[in-house]
Amino acid sequence: MALASAFRSWKSASWGFSRLLASAAAPNPVASTAEPPKVELLIDGKFVDSTTANWVDVKNPATQDVLSRLPLSTRSEFDAAVAAASAAFPKWRVTPVPTRIRVMLKYQELIRANMEELARSVTMEQGKTLADARGDVFRGLEVVEAACGIAPYLMGEVVENVAGGIDCFSLRQPLGVVAGICPFNFPAMVPLWMFPMAVTAGNTFVLKPSERDPGAAVMLADLAQQAGLPKGVLNVVHGSRDVVDWICDDPAIRAISFVGSNQAGRYIYARGCAAGKRVQANLGAKNHAVVMPDADVDSTVKALAGAAFGAAGQRCMAISAAVFVGGFDRWRQPLLEAARGLKLNAGWEADADVGPMISPEAKARAERLIASGAAAGARVTLDGRGAVVPGYERGNFVGPTILEGVTQDMEAYKEEIFGPVLCCMNASSLDEALTLVNGNEHGNGTAIFTRSGAAARKFQNEVDVGMVGINVPIPVPLPFFSFTGWRGSFAGDLHMYGRAGVQFYTQTKTVTSKWPSEDVGAIAQAQAPSPSGGGGGGGAGSCGPQAGRKERLPGLDRVGA
Repeated sequence: MALASAFRSWKSASWGFSRLLASAAAPNPVASTAEPPKVELLIDGKFVDSTTANWVDVKNPATQDVLSRLPLSTRSEFDAAVAAASAAFPKWRVTPVPTRIRVMLKYQELIRANMEELARSVTMEQGKTLADARGDVFRGLEVVEAACGIAPYLMGEVVENVAGGIDCFSLRQPLGVVAGICPFNFPAMVPLWMFPMAVTAGNTFVLKPSERDPGAAVMLADLAQQAGLPKGVLNVVHGSRDVVDWICDDPAIRAISFVGSNQAGRYIYARGCAAGKRVQANLGAKNHAVVMPDADVDSTVKALAGAAFGAAGQRCMAISAAVFVGGFDRWRQPLLEAARGLKLNAGWEADADVGPMISPEAKARAERLIASGAAAGARVTLDGRGAVVPGYERGNFVGPTILEGVTQDMEAYKEEIFGPVLCCMNASSLDEALTLVNGNEHGNGTAIFTRSGAAARKFQNEVDVGMVGINVPIPVPLPFFSFTGWRGSFAGDLHMYGRAGVQFYTQTKTVTSKWPSEDVGAIAQAQAPSPSGGGGGGGAGSCGPQAGRKERLPGLDRVGA
């Protein structure tokens, strides 16, 4: 599919989008002599080159080719983005809700029309297979579609006659300038979790994509401009720790959305809250699947393999620990066969099931944690370390790995490996499995595989985890619900997207209104001509005391108390 003509910034020399497509079609391990294109900033409706002296390389994880160069935004560029968002807010907040929704309706149409280009960018920069990349874009698109139905979530409440002539009602109003800090593992989906809901609710937005794979976010920002989002409503800056600190500290930014690691998320939550901001932070995870003895073997094994090894395990909802009630023995061979059947390859290759990890450092960390499990007594039933893919020898590949006999005290269990590694554990009963799952610090997602409704019901009621699958391995809620991680997997009060997401980006204003019924008569009297031709007493709209009545001081009744 050809790109829309308005994709000027990607196809220009500065962005070089066509060059990136060529790189994916025919990757070359030998560095190109051409200067890599520069990733642009979006400030006040314009894509601009950064003036920074500091740049980082955006690399293809399968080849190590440098796809583009990303700027570490300067302080003045960041300030300009915030200033643009601040200037756009007064007009955008009073733009009628149906008008804002129409922008999102056009936006979802443009995302659908350019799905393949977006997915290819994700695959090139992040490494996941094209099928996974399409899913990445589509799950974000679903949130855009939900934003088109935001109106009911913006409704307030009213109670008439809380006292004589007095009504009380609430309004949901936007916060102002809000910001999002995105991870590398879902470069299209997570930005779309954030800014579509925020701007449709009337806010303006400053987005910081991951410095490892910014391409999809820049493309999505360009599509948002094409859809009719006014200048300044969405701004994009790039950077690392400095930009994060500026977002946390800037008094104009009212709220921060974050998805990423425990360390970064807890830092952002603490610093942002200390600056008086709302913060929602989705953190790390250790998601367990509990496999009951009565579970269907074929469907359960396929679900485990896909959830553990898909996207190279780089998902916050990946199943990284499987608890086999009654033992692992009957599951070992089928699971081995399923894992061995997965093809390790560059993400754009037609036969790829598992792509590379994001960086050499991520690969080294995963291999170190596999080794630590083996050293602690776990059996490496399937070893993906040292994987080499012909034609992509420089890629960050780790093959599907199965660790058997893992216990709770092992580093490989306690740490989020964030790689294609499944820790297999044993439990003698469902109660023991529940104790194990609930004993982990994280509470993002979990699943149970069983044919027993009673077991499933007990599990869903007693497990201390925010998202539960029953015979569903990755129970990510659709966007009319919210992404509800618990305990160590989330910091904040209001979750992303759904009703809670809209509540996060809005604030409640409560109005108590008094219009005394006797004013109707006073207004009528004032407007009626007097015999002498003069006006009546009190004046139109007067709420003053009538003649002959003692004025009651406001604030002495229970409403004013």
